[in-house]
Amino acid sequence: MTTSALRTPTAEQGRGDAPGGDRPERLRRLLASGASAACTAAGLGLVVVTMLVLAGWIAAPHLGLGLIGVVRTATVLWLVGHHVTVQVSGAGQIGMLPLGLVALPGTLLWRAGRAIVRGHQVTTPREAVATALAVAVPYSALAGALAVASSSKLASASIPQALLASFVIAFVAAGLGAARALAPWSQLGTLLSPRTRAVLAGTAGALAVLVAAGAMATALALASEVHRFGDVYRTLDPGLVGAALLLLAQIGYLPNAVLWAIAYMLGPGFAVGAGTIASPTGSVLGPMPAFPLLAALPAGAHGSGPGWLGAVMLAFPYLAGAIGGLLVVRVAPTSVLESAPMRGFCCGLLTGCALGVGSAFAGGPLGDGRMAAVGPSPWQVTAVAALEVGIAAAITAGLANWWYVRKRWGRLPGDANREASQTRGRAAPSRRAEMPRAWPSDRVADDDDYGHVIYLNRWASDDDDDGGGAPSGRRSRGPSALP
Repeated sequence: MTTSALRTPTAEQGRGDAPGGDRPERLRRLLASGASAACTAAGLGLVVVTMLVLAGWIAAPHLGLGLIGVVRTATVLWLVGHHVTVQVSGAGQIGMLPLGLVALPGTLLWRAGRAIVRGHQVTTPREAVATALAVAVPYSALAGALAVASSSKLASASIPQALLASFVIAFVAAGLGAARALAPWSQLGTLLSPRTRAVLAGTAGALAVLVAAGAMATALALASEVHRFGDVYRTLDPGLVGAALLLLAQIGYLPNAVLWAIAYMLGPGFAVGAGTIASPTGSVLGPMPAFPLLAALPAGAHGSGPGWLGAVMLAFPYLAGAIGGLLVVRVAPTSVLESAPMRGFCCGLLTGCALGVGSAFAGGPLGDGRMAAVGPSPWQVTAVAALEVGIAAAITAGLANWWYVRKRWGRLPGDANREASQTRGRAAPSRRAEMPRAWPSDRVADDDDYGHVIYLNRWASDDDDDGGGAPSGRRSRGPSALP
């Protein structure tokens, strides 16, 4: 990374690097700013969620739920936005939570990390990591305190999950914001090795293709079942304010639906309750909750839609792997032909791990009854995605790298050995004429280019060339004998 990108000129001198300087004072200011930014981000998020809960409470007042209950409900929903499991009285454990709600705290924490970097003149990646920790630790402590304070007989959030999930979200979001404020992504990428950048670029490309395909499949499914979507709305009859809140809830669950669609395209599919399955080969579904987004679920024991549509959906993971393999070679081509397929397969492994983690967060229990198992299986999604995307990426990366090497250098590394073995044993005076008069020192070890290396003594006398040795009294000519 260049010094201009990280803003590390001499301005850094005399601040925290000076012996006996103000490094402890800078650290105290950084910790104080991190705690202040964490409280600000948490407070803004709570205000937004409280306003939504308050609007719903005014539109449909609930007996026995006063303003204290509204604040507690808003706090629980704020924790739900951090993917914290909630234990609801009479219903059981609620763990399938909307991933879209993570965007609210994530955006606030992103801005907090950027503000600290710009306000405290952070100049190195290590200081950016310290900034993320300065935000994440107090944010996690605040989330744990809110989980304790919001606990009631009606609902209680998991305190360990509140501490862990809020710390992870705050560290990642604030760290990415701090890194982006430190330097552009292209310059931050120079901290990584070329092969690491290639694998990460291929993984990002494969994930982008799968996410785009999952979003398209979700949109097409909703469009094809628009009448069922309207029937659920009419059955619920939520009213104007309730319809707006229900729409926000569905937007929050859209990332879950995209990950379900990706699991569907990979083949394992997903479950919507115990004993159910939705996959390209067929679906077995039971009674569904009255939620409009579930109207897009495929129905039919032999799959829904024409047969060619299922084949196209099953081909998307291989297309994602092919694009990932091309990106691997484009970022870092290599002359070692065996290396490109290995990088492509590593790209598939990372893609499978990312989708497995996403599937784990996209599903979860919706109570203690039949809906205790909802969503895709994380380990099945990981294994199938790693194989499908990894094999396609490995084959594509190998072929693309072979073509690049062939086009760039005209022949492959093993071609010289084959040419040398074909011409070995022949008299080739023209080959000797093609050899340079002064053999370059850096080409002596590369004997594959000409088959054999012939060493000549350019200072030997004429008698030495006859093999009889130099006559007595006549010295061999050398550099000192030149005119």
